[in-house]
Amino acid sequence: MGTNTRPDGRLERGRRTRKTVLDAALARASTDGLDGLSLAALAGELGISKSGLFVHWSTKEELQLAVIDHAVTQWSELVIKPALSKPSGVERVFALHVSRLKFYSDAVLPGRCFFFTAQCEFDDRTGPIHDRVVAAEAQWLGFIASLITDAIDRGQLRDEVSAEQLAFEIEAIGDAVVTQVRLMDRAAVFTFARRAVLDRLRSLCTDQKLLPVR
Repeated sequence: MGTNTRPDGRLERGRRTRKTVLDAALARASTDGLDGLSLAALAGELGISKSGLFVHWSTKEELQLAVIDHAVTQWSELVIKPALSKPSGVERVFALHVSRLKFYSDAVLPGRCFFFTAQCEFDDRTGPIHDRVVAAEAQWLGFIASLITDAIDRGQLRDEVSAEQLAFEIEAIGDAVVTQVRLMDRAAVFTFARRAVLDRLRSLCTDQKLLPVR
C-alpha cells in the first residue's frame, strides 16, 4: 500500500522516557510533596539529560500537573479497576476499600498515598495545582458515592443511607491509615481499617450475607 505502518522509534522512546520520569516523580512526590520535585534532580537520578526532560515539560508546574494526572491513572488501574471486577452493589463498595488498603499495604508508593500528601501540601493554596488536586479528590469521593448509590438502588443498603456521608466516612478511614501505619502497629492499623468499614456496611446492609463476617 506504500504506507509505513512501523511505529516511530523516537515516539516510543519518548513515551517510555515520559513514563519512567513520571513514575519516579510520583514516588518522590508521595514523600517530599510536589514542591519537592526538581527537573534537575530527576534528570540526575534517572541519568537523563535535563534538556531531554524539557522536551516533555517546560516548567515545574507542567511537571507537577502531569504527576497528578499520572497518579490518577495509577490509582484507577491499581485501586479502582480491581474493585470493579467484584459484583455490583455493597460488595463492590467494600471491595474498593479493600483494594485501597492493599495499595497501601503493598507500598506501591514510598509515601503510600500521593493524594494525601498533595492535599496536605496544597489545601490552603490557590492556583492550578490546588485546583487539579481538588478535582481529583472530588472525582474520587464522587466515585465512592456512586457505588454506594448503586447499592442503595439495588436494595442492598437501607434507603435512608446518605451516599455522600458514607463516602466521607470511608474516605476518612482510608486517610487515617496513611499516617497511623507510620506510628502504630502496622498489622493492627490495616485490621482496624478493614473492620471499621466492614462493620459500618454490615450495620447498614439489608442482607448481611453479601458481606464477610470479618
